[in-house]
Order: sequence, then C-alpha cells, then structure tokens
Amino acid sequence: MNQLMFEGRSLVGIVSSIIRQDDRRVALTRLDWERMYRLSDYHKVANIVYLGLLGYREAVPDKWRDRFFKRYQESLLFGETYEESFKEVLTWLDMREISCTVLTSETVRSFYKIPETAENSSVQIFLDEEKYYLAKGYLIDLGYEVTHTYKGMGERLSQVSKIPITIYRKLPFRTSKYDKNMVRILESAQIKEPYKNIWMLPVESEFLYRMAGAAYRYVTDELTLREVLELMLCHRSWKDQVSQEELWKRLEEFRVDQIAEKILDMAYMWFGDKTDHHFETQPEDMTVYDVLEERLLTRGILNHEKDDQALKLQSLIEKEIEKERKKESSELKREKMGDYLEGVKRKLKWVFPDYHYMSSLYPAVEKIPLLLPVFWISRGIRLFLRSRK
Repeated sequence: MNQLMFEGRSLVGIVSSIIRQDDRRVALTRLDWERMYRLSDYHKVANIVYLGLLGYREAVPDKWRDRFFKRYQESLLFGETYEESFKEVLTWLDMREISCTVLTSETVRSFYKIPETAENSSVQIFLDEEKYYLAKGYLIDLGYEVTHTYKGMGERLSQVSKIPITIYRKLPFRTSKYDKNMVRILESAQIKEPYKNIWMLPVESEFLYRMAGAAYRYVTDELTLREVLELMLCHRSWKDQVSQEELWKRLEEFRVDQIAEKILDMAYMWFGDKTDHHFETQPEDMTVYDVLEERLLTRGILNHEKDDQALKLQSLIEKEIEKERKKESSELKREKMGDYLEGVKRKLKWVFPDYHYMSSLYPAVEKIPLLLPVFWISRGIRLFLRSRK
C-alpha cells in the first residue's frame, strides 16, 4: 500500500512540476516504470510525464521511455488536427439536421501553457434515442469504429488522426438526483453559431457538469488526475464568468457540494501556483484531503471514506447497480423461459399438426374434422414404426 501511494504521489509530483513549470524533484530511481506507465496512462497524463523525464535518461528503461514518447507524439499530432476534425464532425451532423448537445468545450486545450500537455480527449455529445443511432451510423460510414461501450448509455468511437467522439443517449449517471439535475443542465444549452442544430452548454453549465461529474466519478473510483487538473484549469479561466454562489447552490441540489469543493481544493493544492488565490486561508483539517488523495491515487484500494455526501451517493449508486443486475437477471430468465416454451410449442406442433396440414395428408379429416385426433394417433404410430425400421 505504501508503494501504491509513493507511485501515485510521484506521478502527481512529475505532472505538477511540468504544469507549474517549477523544478520540483522526484526520486525517479525508486520507481517501477512498468507500473508508472500504466498508472499515468490510466490517468491520461503519460504525455505530460514524458516532458518530466527529459534529462533523466539513465533513470528510465528505454522500453518505457519509448512508450511515454509515443503518447507525447500522439498529443502533438492530435493538437494539429483536433480543431479541424471537431469542426468537420459538427458541420457534418448539422448538415444532416441531427440535433445534438456538445457537453464539453474544446476550448479547454487553450488553457494549457504548453499545448502538447493537453489531453487527446474525446468530444462528448448527447443525442436523443432516434438521432443517436443515425449519428452512430453516419460516423461508422465515415470510418469511425466503436472502441468502448458504456452499457445502456453510449459509446466512444475513434478513427486514426481524427478527434474521438463519445456519444450518449443517456448520461452516465445513475441516481434520480443526477438525472433530474442533468436534465436542467441540458435545458440550458444554446445554439452554437454558425450551426443550426448544434447546441452548446454555456460556461457556467459546462463547469457545473464537470464538477458534478468529477464528484460522481470520485465515489465510483473512476476519477483521473487529468480530470482533476482540468477542473483547476477551467476554474482558473472561468471563475469570473461563473457565479460562485449559484454554482455551489446547484451542486448542493446534486448533494455533492462538499465533495466537489474538496476535489477542487485538491486540484489547486496539486497543480496551482503562486499566482492562484484559491485559498484565502489554508484549510485547518488536512486529514479530509489525505482520505481523498489516498482513494483517488489508488483507485479505491485505499478507502477510508468518511464524507457523508460521498458515502450516501456511493450507497445510492450501488443500489441502482443492484437493481440493474436484478432486472437483467429477470430478463434473462424470461428470455430462457420464452425459448423453452417456444421449443415446447414447436415440438407440440410437430406431434399434433394443425387441421390444414392433416387434411392434406388424410382427406377423411376434411370430410369429418372430428376424426383429427384419430389420425394424429395413426400418424404417430406410423412414424414410430418407421423409426424402428
């Protein structure tokens, strides 16, 4: 467990030194580079880590340094094409009158001081059920392939040298509170000029969407360092455009205002610099941040959660997942029962053919329908004797 935390904190240290552009030192020689690569790739910061390794050639085996370099190259190429490919997809959807809402703005890339440290992130698009399948079909026609499925909610599609697209027909949140408040966020979307069918969340709604999503993924142990970093970058850039009072009021309606605030605080502790004035005073109780850090960096392996909101939300999500499992199990049983009954029905039809079939074999049945059972028996005996021979 100590090794897990050491590697997690080392990863934070490397990333923060590049984002802050300071000379923070990390003990690279003590790291298991296979695990560090997998950890940084999971947290979507491998391209940033590569910059932190420059000048430390002896500390990193060639195999893993090359892997980090590959991620860095991908981010460079993506930075050159993402804007045009994003416009291409939106223009293409708009021309086909496929109405959709873009959930996360591409402008976040401009918040990075070093462009190649930005993520090769997918565009998140929400569509209704009918438009969802139209959009998916058109994307596949354009050469996109499904690379990940969010069961019952959506899919991620990718194509070489194009921006990845995540399409949702249902937003990936399970509780009734989230469903209700996410609908309100979607209702705030505005037409994105110059398009006629493309909607975009205003800054305050997008930041609310990001904050509420981060809190949700924290309690499901899916929150990444990249997401935490981008919360800080968005807050730093948008704080003057967003009513802080309204933001925390809306997050309170989600019942995640305390968790979200702690995640944002942690983001500034990790990645903020001296020019930021997020903290008027340093938080008195730092143990709550230790709990958050342990859970986030170990993906829930170390979990000493005490926050009431986090525990309540986690419990609600687990109940919804259990309901889904029971529903799936019930549907599977019904499907098996249906298949069994269909099989019985086919066998009965073979043993006891209908009147029209029997009258074509035995004309007497057509003249005297009451003889149908007699000829069923006669046919059965004849087939039995034939099988014996």
